[in-house]
Order: sequence, then C-alpha cells, then structure tokens
Amino acid sequence: MFRKIHYLFLIPAASAHAVYAQANPLSSELRGNYTTVRNNILRGAEKMPELDYNFKPASGSRTFGEVVTHIAVIQAALRAIAKGEAKQLDESKKTKADAIATLKAAFDYCDPIYDALTDASGLQMAKMFGRDRTRFGILDFAVSHDNEMYGTMAVYLRARGVVPPSSEPVVNTRKPIRESSSFIVILRDSPPAREALA
Repeated sequence: MFRKIHYLFLIPAASAHAVYAQANPLSSELRGNYTTVRNNILRGAEKMPELDYNFKPASGSRTFGEVVTHIAVIQAALRAIAKGEAKQLDESKKTKADAIATLKAAFDYCDPIYDALTDASGLQMAKMFGRDRTRFGILDFAVSHDNEMYGTMAVYLRARGVVPPSSEPVVNTRKPIRESSSFIVILRDSPPAREALA
C-alpha cells in the first residue's frame, strides 16, 4: 500500500510577503515606513494620560490633543490626494477618546491606500499643492510629515514623563524554531521522511 507522505517546506524568502516585496521593492519599503510611524503615532496617542491631552509646552503651541487630531486630518487629506479624491476629517475633537477615534478613522482610510500601492501604480501622477507629483512621492511626503509630527508628539510625551513608543525597550517574545539549512521543515504522518532527514 502506498503511504502518503505529507511534508511542507516553507522557504522564508518565498513567502507571499517576500515575493511581493521583491516584485515591488519601493512600495513595500514605503508601506513598511508608513506602518512603523503609524504604530508609533497610535501608541503614543494611547499612552498619553487623558489629563495631559490639554498640555502644551508653550503658549502658541498646539495642545497634545490638537497634535493628534492634526496628524489625523493631514494624514487623510494627503492620502486622499494620492487617491484622487478629497477627504476632510473633523479637527475640532481634542479629548483623548475623540482624538484617538479621529486618528483611527484616518488610519482606516489610509491603510488600504498603502496596501494597494505597487511600484507601477506609484508612478501615476496626481496634483499636490498645484504641481504634478507621483502617487509614490505624495505618499512618501505624507510619511515624512507623519515622522515630523511623531517627533513633536515624542517631545510632548517626554515632557509629561511618558516614554515614546519608539524608545521602549524591545522584548523578544519569539519562540525558537528548528531550521534545516534554509528550510523550515514541518512533517506530519511521515515516519519514513523523518528517518530520511535524521
């Protein structure tokens, strides 16, 4: 009787994400940069205590709540330009709950724009501030603005004794895996295959 041997070889470089990244290196890198700053901004907004949403370092500065809503409003507006439409979020919300809700609404709008971006679609042109720009250039500019505003946010957090998310210590929670050469081998119902690899 023929015994079925089930094996699954997973090559890390051939995962769906890695293949997509190889075919679309520019948009994949941009998406990674967006995801990093996106997560830092959201976690920073969540970490600041609610009472400190009214904090501002000097007169004439925005409050922390105004910084968060400004980030959300500009995020959506810039990504809308790249998408070829208009998007306006309410910048009047300043409480922690309202500001975070506005920020999450902006991310819900922006995430699919980055997810759909390819190197080819990034070359399409759109108007930003009266001049022609590639979609990639617009979305990259938006990430630059996010990073600038996250830097502002980090100063506010530090001034209130809160460690910014990007400065938190990294905790390794990964479990070690058994690797065989460049393959991760998972065998099921296959004693002969296990013996052959031993």
